[in-house]
Amino acid sequence: MSEFSRHDDLPGEPTSPWLATTLETADADDGPALEGTESVDVAIVGAGIAGLSTAISLRERGETVAVLERDRVATGVTGKTTAKLTSQHGLIYDHLRREFGLRQASQYARVQEDAIDEVETRIDALGIDCGFERVPSYLYGNDPAKIEREANAAREAGLEASYVTSVPPFERAQAAVRFDDQAWFHPRKYLLAVADELRGDDGAAVYEGTRVTDVDPGDPCRVRTQAGSVTARRVVLATGFPILDRAGYFARMYPKRSYVLGLRLDGPHPEGMYYRPGDNYRSVRTHRDEDGRLLLVGGENHKTGQGGSTAERYRRLLEWARSRFSVESVDYRWSTQDYKPADRVPLVGRAGPGTETIFVATGFRGWGMTNGVAAGTLLADLVTGERPPERDLFDPLRFTPKASLGATVTENADAASEFATDWLRTLLTPDPPSLERGEGTIVRRGGEPIACARDANGDLHTTSAVCTHMYCLLEWNDAECSWDCPCHGSRFSPDGDVLEGPATEDLPNRDDVSGGGDQ
Repeated sequence: MSEFSRHDDLPGEPTSPWLATTLETADADDGPALEGTESVDVAIVGAGIAGLSTAISLRERGETVAVLERDRVATGVTGKTTAKLTSQHGLIYDHLRREFGLRQASQYARVQEDAIDEVETRIDALGIDCGFERVPSYLYGNDPAKIEREANAAREAGLEASYVTSVPPFERAQAAVRFDDQAWFHPRKYLLAVADELRGDDGAAVYEGTRVTDVDPGDPCRVRTQAGSVTARRVVLATGFPILDRAGYFARMYPKRSYVLGLRLDGPHPEGMYYRPGDNYRSVRTHRDEDGRLLLVGGENHKTGQGGSTAERYRRLLEWARSRFSVESVDYRWSTQDYKPADRVPLVGRAGPGTETIFVATGFRGWGMTNGVAAGTLLADLVTGERPPERDLFDPLRFTPKASLGATVTENADAASEFATDWLRTLLTPDPPSLERGEGTIVRRGGEPIACARDANGDLHTTSAVCTHMYCLLEWNDAECSWDCPCHGSRFSPDGDVLEGPATEDLPNRDDVSGGGDQ
């Protein structure tokens, strides 16, 4: 439990089962950090499913690679997913057919299905024990017309989708779309095996504990870290948000957080995967572990740094689960962050103007397991000079005003409003307020916003409250005890350490600000 934990009434270990079951040996499985210099064909920033899929796909094409990971393999978004390998990504196919066209909808469907098959093939080839299992996936809701359109669009896109009315077993719904032969798995066990395979290859390296601080595009490129650098012909940025933004990604997608509970039930578990779309979606799937079965229930999404108490979201999710299942215990709770593009299609390809040697993979919209694998294949093709037919659909520089203009205008207006409102609120905030243990707030000191958080021992921690990425004011996340940026999703510890990008610099420390509350 964090020293900053305030909500002792929140049940469950604050981690995912993927991390809890593979981080038990502490530092025993840590890979080396980069020290000094190295030269490869392709440097890859990020060792999640997109980065490692790209790396192994490039090695299969004969390219030398170096993967640079700030933390440990698959401990970022990949280690906090619900781990659904499915081509069913909410109400996506009717949207694609209407806004992009049937050909593009078919391309999207094909690469997702290919991604599931690729994971299964690699599991068989490497003998990975990661709980891979083929199961049906259901998209359900109470708008039969909308559900039927989605089923029809999915079938037209080449998927085996069926319209049904008898699911889910735990919640009343008028209709659903069923996709057969989808899958679930343990993502970190899978990626640890992929990383081991790469480390056993003379043409590949995977570095952990290596924070990238700067990327210099050029010929060759140079990737700088805190303790060394990598020279490469090409660089792939496989992080949540690209640390090099030459194409206005900050204005074309926004970060959202969502929450998951791992529950033990006193009774039967659903046998498939279930998803109810909407602003307050619900996700349900079963995971088989050494203690039996665990039900993963997700939802309560909101824009990062906005939406009030995050602790309350866990409570609402648990209340929803208890009203539908016989919950015996809560074993895990965790949250994750994804980026949603305005036109709802991931951004995979060349990073932008003037960066012909830099590639990105981002904007998976919460569906990163198949999109990450698909991105790895697409990027390997592009880096090696191939021209796959789906490149235009995923092109980060695509122009899709019909599909994205309304969302882009709305989200940028919201970001601007948050920026202005937060700064005004801080300017009017008296200095300093009373803080209880586990609480955080922003105060004004001589016109400068200061982030203040009091830990469980009563000690006060103070840093700058201005995000080091693009200078938005941070918000306190009371469930994760972090400082979150409402503009672009960077997150920091109470001591100012970067937890998630796009920020690469820590928050500057500030002298303690005296405040009331527990001492």
